Amino acid sequence: MRIGGVLNLLGRLILILSLMLLSPIPFSIYYGDGMIPTFLVSSLVGLVAGTVLVLVFLPERELGYKDGFAIVTFSWIGLALLGALPYILSGYIPSFVGAFFESMSGFTTTGSTVLSDIEVLPRSLLFWRTMTHWLGGMGIIVLTLAILPLLGIGGMQLFQAEVPGPTKDRLTPRIQDTARILWSVYLLMTLVETVLLMAGGVDFFNALTHSFATLATGGFSNHNASVGQYQSPYVESVVTLFMFLAGANFSLHFMALRGDLRAYWKNEEFRFYCAIIGIAVLLILIANQVSGTYHHPARNLRDSLFQVVSIMTTTGFGTADFDTWPPFCRTLLVALMFIGGCAGSTGGGIKVVRFLLFFKHARLQLHKLVHPRQVETIKLGMTKVPQDVMIAILSFFAIYLAVFMAASLIITGLGVDIITGPTAVIATLNNIGPGLALVGPTQNFGHLPSLAKLVLIFCMLAGRLELYTVAILLTPGFWKMTRRPKIRWQRNRPSQAAHP
Repeated sequence: MRIGGVLNLLGRLILILSLMLLSPIPFSIYYGDGMIPTFLVSSLVGLVAGTVLVLVFLPERELGYKDGFAIVTFSWIGLALLGALPYILSGYIPSFVGAFFESMSGFTTTGSTVLSDIEVLPRSLLFWRTMTHWLGGMGIIVLTLAILPLLGIGGMQLFQAEVPGPTKDRLTPRIQDTARILWSVYLLMTLVETVLLMAGGVDFFNALTHSFATLATGGFSNHNASVGQYQSPYVESVVTLFMFLAGANFSLHFMALRGDLRAYWKNEEFRFYCAIIGIAVLLILIANQVSGTYHHPARNLRDSLFQVVSIMTTTGFGTADFDTWPPFCRTLLVALMFIGGCAGSTGGGIKVVRFLLFFKHARLQLHKLVHPRQVETIKLGMTKVPQDVMIAILSFFAIYLAVFMAASLIITGLGVDIITGPTAVIATLNNIGPGLALVGPTQNFGHLPSLAKLVLIFCMLAGRLELYTVAILLTPGFWKMTRRPKIRWQRNRPSQAAHP
């Protein structure tokens, strides 16, 4: 791994985020909330840190896959640390661990919060809170590849490490063009949702920030009651539609914008995604009605549809306290948390395509028991799935289970109850937001011990970066043959390999 090149690129990413930290200032001026010094200082800290890294460490001409994994992981950690400064400096989250938790939750589009009263926050800080969602949704690395071709060196390695899903769709031969296309679709959908929400009576600020959180499948709201604050079937319908779209593969949206609307239904993963949502809504609708949770079928349908799409896409918005629903409904929602959105979406979770291929693999193994000599292959649509992809998917499930069990044991070992602890891990590892019990949709994560918060921060990062990207950094082999960083004033010295 080339440490100097990694630190140089990390510095450039920090410089970009430092400029983004200035974006809430117009809102601070308009609303007069007195937060201008907070964002100026935060931005200045980032500018200094980024400049030092860029000036001290020389860039590398070539980057390998190891470098891509390191850059992506360390950049998310570094940017979350920088993004935590406005919370700390403003005093609204004075605890470092709490502020880091809130910032990481924003950038990883998790939506879990340590805040008990969101509405007391200044408007500019609320804007920054949802802005972290929006930046993290499509991925800061992909954003960088879109706007800075200078970072195109090793671009495919960064793209592979950052974009969620077992396969990465390249819409164009050049990775920068692919990144620009994805971000253009993302931006267009954000603008359309903002306009539609404003048409429903939502003011510009809340329409924009809720669009940020929706398209990123993040779930940060400016209201303690989340989207339920509006009590509007129209607003809920708009948000539901865009959560559903954000949970689908963005390459399908690009094809649809080019006139190929049939691309949605031709995609097997998308059809499976629709089927899961449809069946889950029907089952929860029936269970709620039979249990007497709702007296009005229309309201039951509204809340059941909204919460299923919100949880399935890992957005985490709420219009009802689903922790009060029958046990069957809560169990089904927890199952949906594991599945998550489609590959190539902004959603978290294990991903629909992995479950689809896993079921195909299981069915194939059962078929081989009956017909041992018959040769069959697994296909996704009309495409044959390579054996190495299936091995990677099965390995992913194994790693996922290991991380889930280890994190749950640590948190329950800290005294957290058996419902709150594991569902907190599920909520953060799958980037959902709310869990059950003491971290349910009307609760928060602020009461958890600091060590538990740090474990959940790791879960957010690992879940957002698809486990492999983070897990590979924990293996001893990754750090072998690590190159010493090239310092600018030592540029004439030959680089040497440092063995552990």
